[in-house]
Amino acid sequence: MTGTLERPVMGPRGRTAVRIGPVSVVLRWRQLLVPLIALVVLVLVSAVSIGRGDYPIALPDVLRTLVGLGEGPQNFIVLELRAPRVVVGLLVGLALGVAGALFQTFARNPLASPDTLGITTGASVGAVAAIVLSGGSSVGAVLGGFGVPLAALCGALGTGLLLFLLAWRAGIDGYRLVLVGIALWSMGTALVDWLLTNAQIYDAAAAYVWITGSLNARTWDQAVPLAIALAVLLPLALATGRALGVMQFGDDTARGLGLRLAGGQTVVVLLAVALTAAAVSAAGPITFVALVVPQVAVRLTGGSRPPLLASGLLGAVLVVGADLVTRTALPEDLPVGILTAVIGAPYLLWLLVRGRRQFT
Repeated sequence: MTGTLERPVMGPRGRTAVRIGPVSVVLRWRQLLVPLIALVVLVLVSAVSIGRGDYPIALPDVLRTLVGLGEGPQNFIVLELRAPRVVVGLLVGLALGVAGALFQTFARNPLASPDTLGITTGASVGAVAAIVLSGGSSVGAVLGGFGVPLAALCGALGTGLLLFLLAWRAGIDGYRLVLVGIALWSMGTALVDWLLTNAQIYDAAAAYVWITGSLNARTWDQAVPLAIALAVLLPLALATGRALGVMQFGDDTARGLGLRLAGGQTVVVLLAVALTAAAVSAAGPITFVALVVPQVAVRLTGGSRPPLLASGLLGAVLVVGADLVTRTALPEDLPVGILTAVIGAPYLLWLLVRGRRQFT
């Protein structure tokens, strides 16, 4: 009878079909459990990270403070000194994870990410130019007046727009997108090297710290704008789920299923670029998060494409966890981007070797 809930029917590989009148839904339990478990792990890792420092705070006390039940000194230490750093790391990982999932699903290529497509390198060009050329030229003075985060944001958005325009041929082909992105990455790297070569030693040192990606000295001034940006971008990205599910079968199939391919491709690419630009402007280019996390998420969930929500949450876990390790387990307080690069570089080599073997 219409409007009644019928008995769920177990399907293959952990799927359950639920029918409510004329509407039927297939529940994939792994795709529901993985984000939930990742969220729990993220809360625990964040609380542990906030509690570690020169003045240790127990995990229960951190959780009580976060829900508004803490005492005066703990409120200041947790909410003003330590929470901003963790929140920025959480939001950056969330944005990069979702951006990587968007790029890889659209391009149907596990190598597609903001790092390999030149978006983060474009942000580095803007930031390094703001640091090195500030006051030394008219362009540098303008960039320096913007500030390093805004200059990085402009560099990432400008590179993303250039990537979009160069890859567009009555639509965007994933293979052409990757090739154009690699070319832009190479050009951006050369520009950064040229700027650093001609920089004063103190400017070069400051630029090197930024381009490695770091959460040091992050405050609510970086966290709040990033949170506002993600509050707009993340719902839009999650709303592209149906279009992404169709795109993964190829352009001809997508058109046959009624998808406006050019418009869908434009929205996906622009959202991925905007998410990357927002993340990089807040913490610098924390590399390989957007490359590694979506492929881990797709293997954990057992789906056919990188899931957006799971990728974002796992990206947040990776960035916050890597920052915790660099602050507590290593001899020196290193930038978090160094540890994510150590994790991601071998994975990139494995992807390249695996792809070569499949090709041969």
